[in-house]
Amino acid sequence: MILVLSLVGCSATYRNSGYVPTEDELAEIAVGVDDRSSVEETVGRPVSQGVIADQAWYFVGTRWEYFAYRAPQQIDRQVVAISFDDGGTVENIERFTLADGEVIPLNRRVTDSNIEGVSLIRQLLGNIGNFDAGNFLN
Repeated sequence: MILVLSLVGCSATYRNSGYVPTEDELAEIAVGVDDRSSVEETVGRPVSQGVIADQAWYFVGTRWEYFAYRAPQQIDRQVVAISFDDGGTVENIERFTLADGEVIPLNRRVTDSNIEGVSLIRQLLGNIGNFDAGNFLN
């Protein structure tokens, strides 16, 4: 009995998050014919939209695997992008998977400070006498 419980405790569990329309639902959307309202009636409104409001809708679905003590692993991701033209008509429908994704390293650029090692009081006292009274008369 203990052996069975230990094996069950180590089996993988899966969690799905997000929503992605099925191929059948997407087949109901006609490119160049349907608009935002008809797409919303067919597949619903997404959580994510493009940077420029209402230029594109993104449906994102992810499947995670949890196994024992290991960190969760993303095993599937699908993104459906529905883009609209300026008139609000469907311009394109695309589906992307985890295989299509690229790892983009974050670039944490930090502006170099020219005041390293200078305290706040030294900065304040260092500015005494470094102004022109003529600038305050205008």
